[in-house]
Amino acid sequence: MSLRRGCSVGALSGLALLAACAAPPPAPAPALAPAAAAPVVQIKPDPLPVTPVPVPQVVIVQSPPQPTPQQPPLPAAPPVNEEEQQALALLVDLQRYAVEAGEDLRRELAAANLALTRSRSDANRMRLAMLLTLPTAGPPDDARALSLLEPIVGRSGNASPMKQIASLLYAQITERARSVREEQRKTAVAQEKLDALRAVERSLLLERSRNAGGGGGGGGGGTGR
Repeated sequence: MSLRRGCSVGALSGLALLAACAAPPPAPAPALAPAAAAPVVQIKPDPLPVTPVPVPQVVIVQSPPQPTPQQPPLPAAPPVNEEEQQALALLVDLQRYAVEAGEDLRRELAAANLALTRSRSDANRMRLAMLLTLPTAGPPDDARALSLLEPIVGRSGNASPMKQIASLLYAQITERARSVREEQRKTAVAQEKLDALRAVERSLLLERSRNAGGGGGGGGGGTGR
């Protein structure tokens, strides 16, 4: 009996605990309303007195215009020296003659002869003198070339460009003519020596032939006796 009572009490205690757990929690306390803010009073300060500041007057001073520097006058072109121009043209022709072919040089020689008959100028004289010394233009004629240059070389006065060119040509032709004469002299001497040796050779052959003929005749006569 007591056991039943104990079980009944335990059962009641468990039910009580379950009922306590199942009960809803207590409602939260209502929040307090915020207190009303105090009104803000805006205080406007009194405007400060403004004192006008005087603006200084700006004076623009313009400097006087500077005088434009004058450009120095350009130097006058030197006067054209006609003789120098002719000398330059002559040098160009002389250089061209040195590389031209024989047929072209023969035409140049004919044209130079014709030009000299029309005008016996220094340039025409030197062109023809140069062509007369070139073997490809024709048989060299150093004597005529020198005769064409002598009036220019022997001219008194300052050494002009044309005279300098003529003097150079004259010296070259003279040296070549001297070399040719020396070579001809050596050739003539060698030819004379050769002719003398040949004469000695012919004399020896003739003497030998005579001796051979005389000896043959003497031998024949002795056999006949």
